[in-house]
Amino acid sequence: MNTVEMLDELQNKALHDEKVKNRFLKTKEEEDSLGAFCRACRELGYEIYPMDVVQAGDEFYATMKRSTNGGGENSPKLEGEDDLYEMFFASLEQAEILR
Repeated sequence: MNTVEMLDELQNKALHDEKVKNRFLKTKEEEDSLGAFCRACRELGYEIYPMDVVQAGDEFYATMKRSTNGGGENSPKLEGEDDLYEMFFASLEQAEILR
């Protein structure tokens, strides 16, 4: 399972388990929030480290950019699409708003 798949699985767990969600939300309060987030992931059995999240975001963004308008330098900027960490939390916060 790659990092994107692991984050997706963890996100689904957090959306359905308040305890898991609160555990992740609490990591945002840490000085090294990404490091704390990754520790929480590992404690839940997912071997995710900060560089994995950054690299997965870059790869995800590059794939999306290649798929738009031929993927050249003239492709539109995809704001925020390279930050899987922030996207993870945005979906948790959005789900909370919709409740």
